[in-house]
Amino acid sequence: MVDREWVSRVAKLSRLSLTEEEVNTFRKQLSDILHFVEQLNELDTSDVEPYIQESETTPMRDDKEKGSLDREEALKNAPQREGGFIVVPRIVEV
Repeated sequence: MVDREWVSRVAKLSRLSLTEEEVNTFRKQLSDILHFVEQLNELDTSDVEPYIQESETTPMRDDKEKGSLDREEALKNAPQREGGFIVVPRIVEV
């Protein structure tokens, strides 16, 4: 079963700020999903043939040139920025 601490930890890692009500809602929803997956694992699929794609090539779409985002649009959701760049914590020691 999924507990509130697990949901809070995943939310923190995802940089999500959840209310207590949202934590409880997600806890219930995630528990229900995991319970459903457990039910699927109980099914006997020994007589079910695996799906094999008929085509040997993957259908491709034509590449079409599109405009890129301008700098302000690209940076609008950055938690911290400086001089037109996204500021991130240093992870490599020098």
